[in-house]
Amino acid sequence: MTTATDVVALAAELLAIPSTTREEGAAVDFVSRWLVARDWNVTVQEVTPGRGNIWASRKGGGVTLSTHLDTVPPYVPPRRSDGKLYGRGACDAKGIAAAMMVAADRLVAMGEQRVDLLFVVGEERGSDGARMANQLPATSKWLINGEPTESVLASGCKGAQRVIIRTKGREAHSAYAHLGESAITPMLAMLQELQSLKLPVDDVLGPSTVNVGLIKGGTEANIVPGACEAEMMIRLVGDVKDVKKILEPWAKGRAELEYGSFIPAQHFHVVPGFKTAPMAYTSDIPLLGNWGTPLLYGPGSIHVAHTPDEYIAEDELRASVDAYVQLTKHLLK
Repeated sequence: MTTATDVVALAAELLAIPSTTREEGAAVDFVSRWLVARDWNVTVQEVTPGRGNIWASRKGGGVTLSTHLDTVPPYVPPRRSDGKLYGRGACDAKGIAAAMMVAADRLVAMGEQRVDLLFVVGEERGSDGARMANQLPATSKWLINGEPTESVLASGCKGAQRVIIRTKGREAHSAYAHLGESAITPMLAMLQELQSLKLPVDDVLGPSTVNVGLIKGGTEANIVPGACEAEMMIRLVGDVKDVKKILEPWAKGRAELEYGSFIPAQHFHVVPGFKTAPMAYTSDIPLLGNWGTPLLYGPGSIHVAHTPDEYIAEDELRASVDAYVQLTKHLLK
């Protein structure tokens, strides 16, 4: 019989292992060994050489607790100060992984065998781990996915559609600019108009939002630019077709649109007694459809994730273990 694990100490151990996306191997090895030592049936599903998803099971047929082990770069080592655990992945999402490991072990100690754990790689860059994990022979009826939700149950998540806008001009010597046609000028006008587009609004998820994250155009200051490109991310609250019906007339005759990666908006199952709120970010949930009806819950705030001072409050992390146990027991009633 293993002794109870301190979730903060376990999270700190995980944070001490660098595991930026594509370099998760050491963290996968650590978590796998921890689970095997506690008599879990552990499968490591190779995603690419040296890195893979972890599926730990008992009886099956119940609830899967799942999050990701990769982090964004650069590596930030762990430290504890003023009741907070700092470090890369503290809230996104190694602290959550530690809480799920301790919660699942506690449930088993209470006699509950219908709990699985799924830890994936690659969430921060394309979610290749989740795409592979959905091919595993999952048996769970419920999936509790972990992302920093500030310890409230997510009522839903906005989706995402990446869009590239391209405008064309005609190059000329800048001393005789009237002989050319700038590709940047119409792009600037179009981007200003984005604020006035009437994008969809959802009663639960709120308004659609647009962020223009990249702009590039022209070749030299003394050449009238012949091409310009902007890349934007639209946070979706409903059917992506409704957004495309607005964008295409806006761009017609002025620019070319190319649609990139897409994740749909989702509404999630909620549980009485838990506070709920919509989340503006996306998660791996849309890619894990075979793992059961989804819920989204986790300690920590997305507002400090991906920052040099990423942290999670130690008392919130400890409380999340109780919350995962409570959620699992409710779903298994």
